[in-house]
Amino acid sequence: MENLIFSLNATIPIFLLMVIGYVLKEIHFMDEAFALKLNSFVFKVSLPCLLFNDLSVVDFATAWDSRFVFFCAFTTICSILIAFVFSLAIKEKSLQGEFIQVTYRSSAAILGLAFIQNIYGSTGMGPLMIVASVPLYNICAVIVLSFFSPNQTEKPFDQALIKKTLLGILKNPILIGIVVGLLWSALSLPTPGILMKTAGNIGATATPLGLIAMGACFNFKEAFECGKASLFATFTKLFGFVGLFLPFAIHMGYRKEELVAILVMLGSASTVSCFVMAKNMGHKGTLTSATVMLTTLFSAFSLTFWLYLMKSMGFI
Repeated sequence: MENLIFSLNATIPIFLLMVIGYVLKEIHFMDEAFALKLNSFVFKVSLPCLLFNDLSVVDFATAWDSRFVFFCAFTTICSILIAFVFSLAIKEKSLQGEFIQVTYRSSAAILGLAFIQNIYGSTGMGPLMIVASVPLYNICAVIVLSFFSPNQTEKPFDQALIKKTLLGILKNPILIGIVVGLLWSALSLPTPGILMKTAGNIGATATPLGLIAMGACFNFKEAFECGKASLFATFTKLFGFVGLFLPFAIHMGYRKEELVAILVMLGSASTVSCFVMAKNMGHKGTLTSATVMLTTLFSAFSLTFWLYLMKSMGFI
C-alpha cells in the first residue's frame, strides 16, 4: 500500500498538470500559439539546464560500473529496435516516428530517480542508468523524428537528409546539455553556486511547463484517431519491455538498487520531452501526448505491480 501511495503521489500530480493545461486552453487563457512557444522554451532552455544540473555534479569516478552501464545501453538499443519493428504495422507513416520514440523513451531522469530515492534513500545506480540510456534516448529520438518527419520531402537515407539529420543531432539543445554536463563532471570543474542555482531554477521549470503546454496542445478527437497505436505503445512501455528484459537482468545477478534502476528505465512513464521534441521537429504530437498521458496515469499501478512481484520473490 505504501508503494501504491508513493506512486500515486509521484504520477497523479504530473497528470493533473496536463489537465490544467487543457483546461487553460478550453477557457481561452492559453492559445495554441502560446503553448507552442512554451514548448520551444522547454526544449531549447529548460530541459538542457535540467540535464546539465543533474549530470554535472555526479561523481562518476567512484560510482562507475562498466558492466551495468553496458547492460542498460544494450537493453535501450534493443528496445528502440523492437519499437521500430512494431511501428511497421502502423498504416499512417507520419505517426511512425512518434510511435517509436514514445514507446522506448522513459522518464528515467525525473520520475525514475525519485522512485529509487524513495525506496533506498539515495539515487543508487540511477545516475549510471541515466548516463547509459538518456544520451541514446535523445540521439535516437533526433534520428527517428528526422527520418520519419511528416514534412520530409527527401528520399529516406538521401545524402542531404543524412547531413541534415547529423547537423540536427549536433545542434540539439538536449544533447548539448547532456554533453556539457558529462564533460563538466569528468573534468571535475568547479561548480559555482550562482551558476548551479540559476541552472537549477531554470531546469526546475522544464517538467511543469512542458506538461502544461502538452495539455494545452492535446486534441481528444485526433487522439481517438490514433487510439489503438497509443494503447499498444502504452502496453509495450509499461509491461512489454519489463517482462522481456527484467528476467535477463535478474539472471545476470542484478538486485536491489540496480534492479530498481533497470525497472524504471524499462517501465516508467514516457517522458514529457517526447512531446516537446516531436512538436519542435514538425510532428503533430497527438500520438505522443496521448501515450504520455496514459503511461503517466497507469505507471503508478504497473510499477507498483512490478515492485510487489520482485519484493515477493526476494530480489529487492
